[in-house]
Amino acid sequence: MARKVPTSFVPLLALILYLACFYHHLFSQPPPVSSVNLLPPPLTATTNANSPTTIIPQEQEKQSHDSVLSTVSVLLPAWEILVILMPENPMPPDYNTGSYICLFPNNDTSPAKPSGILQFPSRATFKCDLPERLRRRMPFPQPVLTTSPENLPERNTLAPELLRWNFLVYESLSTETDVVLFVKGLNKRQGVNRTPKELRCVFGDAVNGVRTAVTSSIQEVFRCRLPEGNALSSSDNKPVKISLEIPGQNLVVPSVAYYTPPRKVAPEQPKSQLCACTMVYNAAKYLKEWVAYHSEIGIEKFILYDNGSDDDLERVVAEVVDQGYNVSTSFWLWPKMQEAGFSHCAINSKDSCTWMVYIDVDEFIYSPSWLDSSKPSDQMLQSLLPKKSQVGGVGEVMINCYEFGPSNQRSNPVNGVMQGYNCRRKAENRHKSIVLLDAIDESLLNVIHHFQLKKGYKVKKVELQHAVVNHYKFQAWSEFQIKFRRRVSAYVVDWMEEMNPESKDRTPGLGYAAVEPQGWPEKFCEVYDNRLKDLTRRWFGTKSESGYLMAWQI
Repeated sequence: MARKVPTSFVPLLALILYLACFYHHLFSQPPPVSSVNLLPPPLTATTNANSPTTIIPQEQEKQSHDSVLSTVSVLLPAWEILVILMPENPMPPDYNTGSYICLFPNNDTSPAKPSGILQFPSRATFKCDLPERLRRRMPFPQPVLTTSPENLPERNTLAPELLRWNFLVYESLSTETDVVLFVKGLNKRQGVNRTPKELRCVFGDAVNGVRTAVTSSIQEVFRCRLPEGNALSSSDNKPVKISLEIPGQNLVVPSVAYYTPPRKVAPEQPKSQLCACTMVYNAAKYLKEWVAYHSEIGIEKFILYDNGSDDDLERVVAEVVDQGYNVSTSFWLWPKMQEAGFSHCAINSKDSCTWMVYIDVDEFIYSPSWLDSSKPSDQMLQSLLPKKSQVGGVGEVMINCYEFGPSNQRSNPVNGVMQGYNCRRKAENRHKSIVLLDAIDESLLNVIHHFQLKKGYKVKKVELQHAVVNHYKFQAWSEFQIKFRRRVSAYVVDWMEEMNPESKDRTPGLGYAAVEPQGWPEKFCEVYDNRLKDLTRRWFGTKSESGYLMAWQI
C-alpha cells in the first residue's frame, strides 16, 4: 500500500522549484545575437479588411525636454545598437564630444559613440551596447538618446521595440524612372528570390501611404515604380519614408529609408573613363599604397564604401585628397551587405563613371607585359578594355587572382603589401572584374565582384599572361585575424560559424576561432613571386639607408 506524502512537504517542494528556476534565469548567459537566431520582428502595420489597422511604433518620439532627440534604433550583431536621429533633428553641435548616452526604460545606460552620418536625408548616428540585463527578455526596447539622464521627467516604460538589422529597409536610391530599395531579410538565400508580384512599395506611412508595383526582386535589391502625379510632395517638406509591403502577410517591412529625388552630376564635371569601387573596414593603413599604385596605371576615381571603420580612415582619405587623388567615401555601415553596396555603387556612379573596377584594398592588378616598363602609364589598365563600348560588345572584363600567403611576415610590412608579401599559392583562385556600368542588368545582380549583364553584352576573360590580380589575402596573423569580426558578403558564412567547412571561402586549416594556427607565417607558400614587388620598387621606390622607401611612405 502506497504511503501518502505529508502535505507539509508540498509548499517546501514548490519553493525549491521556484528558487531553482530563479537561479537559472539570473545566472544563465544570454544567447548571442547573430544572423541566424533573431526572431522576426512584429508587424509594422496590418490592413486586413476584417480587422482594424494596428500601428506598432518604430520610433522614439521627442519628449518635451531639450536633452532628448527623436530617434529610431536598430539592433546589430553582437548586441550593438545603431541609433539614428530622425531627419527633423539638426546636426547636434556636440556630436563628437562623447556627451551622449543611451537610456533604457529600466534606467540602465550605455555610452553612445558617434558612428557617422547617413545621407539623403542627412542623419547623425550613434552606437551603444544593449545592457546585459535587457538581453534576457524580449522584446528588446529602443533607448532614448540624451545628454542629461538625471534631469529627465518620468518616462513611459513602454518603449518601441528595437528594429532588427536582418529584417529592414535600410537604403533607397532614386533614378529618373524608378526607386531602388535595399532590403535585408526578404531574399535570404542566394538564387532564391520572391517574385515582384508578392510585394508592393509603400511611400509614406504603413496605413495611408501610396502603393506602387515592384518591378524587380533580386538579392537585397528591389525596384519600385514611382507614384503618379505629385503624390510625393508634402506641404511641410518632410522626407517621405519608403518601405516594402508583403500584402499576403499583411506585413510592412520596418524601414529607416526615405525617398529623395534623383541626384545628377554637375554638367561641368567630365565623366571618368575608369573608376574603382570597394568596401572597406579599418583599411586606412593600406589605402595610400592602393590608391597611389592604381592611380598611376589608369584609375581616375576611387569610391570607398565605409563599413563602419573606427581607424584613421577619414584622416587618411583627407590626406590623399590633399595630394590630388580623387577619393570619396560613402557611409555604408550595414553588416553583411557587400553585394548591395556594390549594386548601390553601380547605379549611383553611372553618371560619373564609364567603367568600374571592383576589387578590394588588398588586391592589385598588373600585367606581366609591364615588367620591362621603366615607369607606369595611365593607359596601362585601359589597354585591357575594349576599344568601343556598345551593345553586342564586351560589358565585363574578368581577371583571375593569385592568393598570397603570410610570406614569413609577423606584422604589417612597413613598405606596403606589394613589397612585404611575395609567396603565393600556385593555382589561381577566384576572379575580379572591370564592368561597363551601362551594361549591368536592371536587377543589379552581382556575385563575388562580377555582375549579370544586359542581353547582348558578353564577358571577356583575360589570360594570366595578359593580366592578373595579386590578392594579398593571407597576411601576417595580426592583420588577418581582423577578418573574424564578420564577413561582408550577405551569402558567405562568417568565420566563426561552423558551417560549409569545404567552401572555397574558408581558409584551409583555420578552423572557426581567431586562434593563430601553428606555422601560420609559412602557410600558403608554394611559389615565390617577386614580379610585382620588383616592378613597384622600380616605379615607386627610393634608395635609403635602410633599403628602399616607397612613395606611399613619404
